[in-house]
Amino acid sequence: MSNEKNSSGELDLQDLIRKAEAQTDFPEVPLDEFAIPTYDEWKDACIALLKGAPFEKKLFTKTYEGITFSPMYFHADTEPIQPAKSYPGMGDYLRGVEANGYVNAPWGIAQACDETLPKENNELLQREIEKGSTIYNIKVDCATRKAKDARECKHIGNGGVSLTTLGDVTALLNGLKLDTYPLYVYTGESALPLLALIVAAVKKNGGDVSKLRGVIGANPICEYVANGTLNQSVDKLFDEAATVAKWTLKNAPEVKTIFVQSDVFSNGGANDVQEVAYTISAGVAYLRALLERGLTIDEAASQIMFGFSMGANFFMQIAKLRAVRPIWAQIIKEFGGNEESQKIHVHGRPAKFFSTVYDPYVNMLRETTQLFSGVVGGVDSFENSTFDEPVRKGDEFSRRIARNMQIILQEEFGLLQPIDPAGGSWAVETLTKEIKEKIWAEFQVIEGKGGIVAALKEGYPQDEIAKVLDARFKAAETRKDRIVGNNMYANMTEERIDARAESQEENLKVRKVTIDVYLSMVKAQDALANVNADDAETVIAAAEKGATIAELRQALGTAEVEEIKSIEAHRWSERFEALREKTEKFKAETGDNVKVFLANMGPIPQHKARADFTTGFLQVGAFEVLGNNGFATVDEAAAAAKESGADAVVICSTDATYPEIIPALAPKLHEVLPNATVFLAGAAPKDLKETYDAAGIDEYIHVKANCYKILQALQAKKGM
Repeated sequence: MSNEKNSSGELDLQDLIRKAEAQTDFPEVPLDEFAIPTYDEWKDACIALLKGAPFEKKLFTKTYEGITFSPMYFHADTEPIQPAKSYPGMGDYLRGVEANGYVNAPWGIAQACDETLPKENNELLQREIEKGSTIYNIKVDCATRKAKDARECKHIGNGGVSLTTLGDVTALLNGLKLDTYPLYVYTGESALPLLALIVAAVKKNGGDVSKLRGVIGANPICEYVANGTLNQSVDKLFDEAATVAKWTLKNAPEVKTIFVQSDVFSNGGANDVQEVAYTISAGVAYLRALLERGLTIDEAASQIMFGFSMGANFFMQIAKLRAVRPIWAQIIKEFGGNEESQKIHVHGRPAKFFSTVYDPYVNMLRETTQLFSGVVGGVDSFENSTFDEPVRKGDEFSRRIARNMQIILQEEFGLLQPIDPAGGSWAVETLTKEIKEKIWAEFQVIEGKGGIVAALKEGYPQDEIAKVLDARFKAAETRKDRIVGNNMYANMTEERIDARAESQEENLKVRKVTIDVYLSMVKAQDALANVNADDAETVIAAAEKGATIAELRQALGTAEVEEIKSIEAHRWSERFEALREKTEKFKAETGDNVKVFLANMGPIPQHKARADFTTGFLQVGAFEVLGNNGFATVDEAAAAAKESGADAVVICSTDATYPEIIPALAPKLHEVLPNATVFLAGAAPKDLKETYDAAGIDEYIHVKANCYKILQALQAKKGM
């Protein structure tokens, strides 16, 4: 009977749909009963809802880029900048470099593969492709990026796969379909040693080098500021970059050899204007270096690929990607490059700066918005980080989640269909114009200083980024910037995820034996003697004879390089993580903790709001908060506080009751707990601040209080 009813209902619905589709003479529906509000009317309504809070402070958002988000944008104000006569794939490429967007060619899914041992990383690369990745994205460790022998390094595998010998690279690339899928490898200071090993390995595995595509790219300028020094002078590394470029143009024309990644700037806390301006400046430095060494502008431009970090401000990321395309196109045009050369290739990844160690599963949400903004902004490829990246190398679960985010956006969310989905948005077009102008202005500042290398030697970018980093940390301290699970909404029941620290001693032992056995079987000295930094074939020949990456680097030459101020990598949550780790360590060693007693006054409705706020505030430091259902008298509260033996007490009630409670309770708390810090939950009115202080209030906990410094002071007083 039920099935009959369902069947009848479906037929009725289908009949209604057919009738609706057939109807064409729909009556006009007048909307004149709804008056179109003016901006002033809307503003007045907002002010009424704000109940006295300042309109300009509440509804206008200032960013670290010096841009202010308006609560509303209007067609009349943005009509001059609307892309009414430009289309994707045309003009300055603001709307994308391809006319059909992702319809025919989806963005590349480039999940990073960073297992320490080459054979294990090879298996991971193949598994990634099987599960939906479309790019072999190989992460090499810091030793490999610096062309160091693994036997000489204490921390092999730090950040990626350890590669020293031709045998390592052969094992890494064995069985990969390099004629089908692009290969991404960031090589660090120079591409020449690792490119030589890759070419030798491809040949040894029976592959066709001419069919290689992707990027095997260096970025010596950013390595310089990341480490403060280099293995070789900048000019010599530029020479090597030109050597590599000339060789690939002739032998592997689909391979780019300069990978200008912005990580060093974004990880240092840079705002989006700084990140793009300094990265573009590095790209221009590489263009000039290649032009000076005999390449044409079209050849030089074809060698460069950019990598940008996607940050926490969703619309800013979209705008910066839309802005960077016309900026780069204009630069190449001024150099005399053709239309094809003016198309920038952008690789994206979530900014490491915004990932957290505590409550790491929230990183999945952060990465989803960062990925989404990158796609809407028009990335050509994307490397989605694993949620546990700040703690450890990813596992099967975290890699699957990261990879499937991209597949879901492509297959289920339909993001391959809209072309420039943000185009025409009054807000996004305005923001794109504003950030483009600011990026160009900062780029001109760098040019005025003689280029990015000269500016870095002067320390200008480092100092400017340090100012933004300081502002970010201050905003986090006062919780103006909310870091879920860290300075806000800390999870006191959280069990830290296993760091799964690799046994470096064991890995080093295995690697050393493997390398020693390998080297005992090869004789590369004659080939190494013939290495010439101006001739890539001599370097490849030495690699084919068995030279290690360190031997190739030595043969190419090393030098003492002028040290510059480095940009250290940070994360916005690191101070709060250190704070909490200090508490946890102290607790594990002593069995003790900072105990904070809540002197909740009056019935639950009277104190609950501030008691809950205070509890969340103090749990950021992983302190023990002693709550209760409230006290009727100050004597009861003082007695309970004494019995608790707390290190601090917070009086929680309402502004209306504080003038009566505080003068009576605060002195009693100091009497029963002489060494305790007495807090008040809430900010004191200006006319009562002196009275409250005199009564014995040591500090105030409220929405504008410096959470970090208050918790740090309590830790210090406890002896942590």
